[in-house]
Amino acid sequence: MSKGLTQRTDNFSAWYNELVKKADLAENSAVRGCMVIKPYGFSIWEKMQKKLDEMFKETGHQNAYFPLFIPKSYLSKEADHVEGFAKECAVVTHYRLKSDEESGGVVVDPEAKLDEELIIRPTSETVIWNTYKNWIQSYRDLPLLVNQWANVVRWEMRTRLFLRTSEFLWQEGHTAHETKNEAEEETLKILDIYTKFLEETMAVPVLRGIKSENEKFAGAVDTYCVEALMQDGKALQAGTSHFLGQNFARAFDVKFATKEGKNEYVWGTSWGVSTRLVGALIMSHSDDKGLVLPPNLAPIQVILIPIFNSDDEYKTTLSNLKKIDKNFRENSIRSEIDSRENHKPGWKFSEYEMKGVPVRIVVGPKDLENRTVEVARRDELKKYVIKESEVVSHIKDLLPEIQNNLFEKGKKYKNENTRIANSYEEFKNIFKKDNGLVYAHWDGSKETEEKIKNETKATIRCIPIEGDKIKGKCIVTGKDSERMVVFGKAY
Repeated sequence: MSKGLTQRTDNFSAWYNELVKKADLAENSAVRGCMVIKPYGFSIWEKMQKKLDEMFKETGHQNAYFPLFIPKSYLSKEADHVEGFAKECAVVTHYRLKSDEESGGVVVDPEAKLDEELIIRPTSETVIWNTYKNWIQSYRDLPLLVNQWANVVRWEMRTRLFLRTSEFLWQEGHTAHETKNEAEEETLKILDIYTKFLEETMAVPVLRGIKSENEKFAGAVDTYCVEALMQDGKALQAGTSHFLGQNFARAFDVKFATKEGKNEYVWGTSWGVSTRLVGALIMSHSDDKGLVLPPNLAPIQVILIPIFNSDDEYKTTLSNLKKIDKNFRENSIRSEIDSRENHKPGWKFSEYEMKGVPVRIVVGPKDLENRTVEVARRDELKKYVIKESEVVSHIKDLLPEIQNNLFEKGKKYKNENTRIANSYEEFKNIFKKDNGLVYAHWDGSKETEEKIKNETKATIRCIPIEGDKIKGKCIVTGKDSERMVVFGKAY
């Protein structure tokens, strides 16, 4: 396969699209806007899924599954919700086809029209809260902590593999609580889980905050988010956690009997991350040679490659690598041997560089003689020789070092590309020349937010929940501002 990639500085978008395909992660499907996630790409998503699932279950959440199809009437019960999702909905109107003699094909059978049209799940708040009405009667039934792993459909006009597709995979949590305080605590608890996962497992530093009214989830009281900065200076919303208040409980009449015997509406949350995280992983760490994976998520942490000039050398080298591989596996290191005889070592090196395998170990005749191995780090593109007897202990120390190195690189990039704008002219000049995150004062109005978006394409990524609240004047209107907010151009 061709190994060359468009350089990031020449065309970041083309680089990303080529990398997704050449690293064997995903490809476009026959259905416009949808993707086929290939085994290597799906194995990365599985690792994400496994770790997040563990974190959810450690905090008392349980998995369930709800229908893909949602009655159209459900969506209209929460006004903001239907307004927010209406334009993205795919709708099922009929349930049967019939043969068409004129065209020799099939057509929708007009007699098989559904009594009520069905929405293909864009998100599950409505169908889940309709179900919760049957599950919740008393304070004894609370809290209800449920998560589901599923696919959703949002009919996107402009699509890009992993980042924005008409169908994607995700998890969505939906919880019900006795008090407002409990629901708010849950919302922030999930935000902490997402932050920890992104920073410790994905090695992606994030900014945490709350969304503006314009940017919050349709139907939520408050939306909290984690925002990551990609290598082209654009922000990516990596995860959201919504405090729903009693909005959906009221819409679906979900009440509970309190300890005092009163009937009250429950308090809710919802939250989710998706296969968009694979896109975040690519754009945070990868380089012009291909994918760069943090060891915690790499399907293969160490690839072992034999060098040989004859059948005898091949057998001897392979036998040696099998012993090393066995030792790695016994120490919970994910390793594989590329024993293919019909591919040259240089071709294999390029392939695993493209796939982002964190460590490559090469053993040839001279290494066998000297009892050494050659180690190559993908994150720094460095190689060196160590004693074979030290290889397991060395790799056990090296993998967390690589993980931390990627996080520190990301943190450095984020810090270097985060600025403060004290005037609208300064703000506009930053986004005219460059991308990145910009702190600036804002008067809190939707009108000012829209003006900035229309004139610069920068949106409020979040109102930070960490850091000092320093009052000032809005850069656009000069009106009072309670604190700086963070702007950026976004995916």
